[in-house]
Amino acid sequence: MSTPAPAPADTAPEPSRQGPAGGLDRYFKVSERGSTIAREVRGGFATFFAMAYIIVLNPIILGSAKDMYGHQLDAGQLVTATVLTAAFTTLLMGVIGNVPIALAAGLGVNTVVALQLAPRMSWPDAMGMVVLAGFVVMLLVATGLRERVMSAVPLGLRKGIAIGIGLFIMLIGLVDAGFVSRIPDAAHTTVPLQLGTTGHLDGWPVLIFSLGVLLTLALLIRKVPGAILISIVAMTLVAVVVQLIAEVPDSGWGLTVPEWPGNPVAKPDFGLVGEVSLFGGFAKVGMLTGILFVFTVLLSCFFDAMGTILGVGDEAKLIDKTTGEFPGINRVLLIDGLAVASGGATSSSATTCFVESTAGVGEGARTGLANVVTGGLFAVALFLTPLATMVPSQAATPALVAVGFLILAGSVKDIDWSDFTIAVPAFLAMVMMPFTYSITNGIGIGFISFCALRLATGRGRGVPAAMYVVAAVFVFYYAMPALGLGQ
Repeated sequence: MSTPAPAPADTAPEPSRQGPAGGLDRYFKVSERGSTIAREVRGGFATFFAMAYIIVLNPIILGSAKDMYGHQLDAGQLVTATVLTAAFTTLLMGVIGNVPIALAAGLGVNTVVALQLAPRMSWPDAMGMVVLAGFVVMLLVATGLRERVMSAVPLGLRKGIAIGIGLFIMLIGLVDAGFVSRIPDAAHTTVPLQLGTTGHLDGWPVLIFSLGVLLTLALLIRKVPGAILISIVAMTLVAVVVQLIAEVPDSGWGLTVPEWPGNPVAKPDFGLVGEVSLFGGFAKVGMLTGILFVFTVLLSCFFDAMGTILGVGDEAKLIDKTTGEFPGINRVLLIDGLAVASGGATSSSATTCFVESTAGVGEGARTGLANVVTGGLFAVALFLTPLATMVPSQAATPALVAVGFLILAGSVKDIDWSDFTIAVPAFLAMVMMPFTYSITNGIGIGFISFCALRLATGRGRGVPAAMYVVAAVFVFYYAMPALGLGQ
């Protein structure tokens, strides 16, 4: 897939092989992957701003829930835990994994932890189960099972997963910006979504987002270096001016109001770090339910990350077109498993690969150097959280809409639409992700339908055993509520 960044030969000279810049180039293989240090830096900034909302959103989701004793997690401590874990795991993925895939608290998993685990046990118990899920992920990597599952996915289905992620992050952008919203149940309609909050577009925030989308696309089409980052910074400045003049109600912007903070420096509070009970939850809910809870967290982390790694890797052209191999995949998967456990250890919920990394890839990022920049910005945000969160969703989410289109345009042509046993599962995977607001659901339905259609057409013997195993796991996962398990 073509990327918005111009060809290296036309834009910048070969970086010097002497001194710090040359050392970075050699270690991260920047030139070898057709990138430049400047692009990696821009990509790291773009990814950070695209996913900085997690600094605000994760504490809101976890902090609004209560455990079985009525305890709630402290908001300030949650901010520190969220930023600390994102910084550590993103840096680790960059330095060791050497891929531009940033990590932070997973939105789907934190909801499971807040609404399914915590009400049945204490917060340390719930976070202990997240740590256990991370250990299992690392065990699967060590045994080679996770890599075999990823390698068993046919190319067409991989492309469908990548497109689904593109559509999903586009919908995330539209919803977070307020361009699209959920119609309240009180409306008594089966139509789930609408334009704006009232069925039509109005208000300064939506205008900021709309202008941001147009600006981002225009800059990308003109192949302007730093297009996504330029758009984010420019629209943030516009939003700050608008808020200063028009005094838009805070609710109009959503989570982040674009105001210059009175005191941009905030002292981090590490009070939640290490507050974990590995096996205390099993005493509360029983062994079977406890295992199912761990399995639920594991399943979400496993396949959300798998889909993101494949999608971002394909967008960054890191996957070999002939063999379908991802460079250093074992290191990437092992770090992802460690990230899950790290999130539990800091009480920030499971940390996983973020699809917003495609914003940095769209800027030309191809190596872990971009992650070093993103992780460094998260580390700085430990002390400058008020400043880091002044970027409103309406300024950052246009990047997700643009990148969603780029993923779609670059992947749809690689699906064999004449083979329905591939085309149908790919189609279901790509539409179920945005329609169910879950990467895991898209992958699961894609896997199940692929195996079922190959069996139905007499081509079942050609399907790798790992695909059947995973499809069976998904069937069991979807059947759990009907079986009265894990409730």
